[in-house]
Amino acid sequence: MCGIAGIVRLNGVGMVRQEQLRTMANTIVHRGPDDEGFFLDGPVGLAHRRLSIVDISQGHQPMFNEDERLVIVFNGEIYNHGRLRHTLEAAGHQYRTHSDTE
Repeated sequence: MCGIAGIVRLNGVGMVRQEQLRTMANTIVHRGPDDEGFFLDGPVGLAHRRLSIVDISQGHQPMFNEDERLVIVFNGEIYNHGRLRHTLEAAGHQYRTHSDTE
């Protein structure tokens, strides 16, 4: 099962540092030995450790939506993601992977 960690500075003071996230991710490496990813944006930082199960080659996280306004780290499985995908594509959303996270 994947592992996620993050820091959000609610007061907006200070920036999250990559080293902080890396330390947190290294602590949970056993949760996701296949890949790691980081997102930094000022007072927000996300770390992800991946155990590859669905879309093994393209499920790297953090993952952005098609216009890159939203970012996610996710731990779990969406069992009906195929049906949801068809509905979302019909509404104009564009996918880049076959990951249930996207």
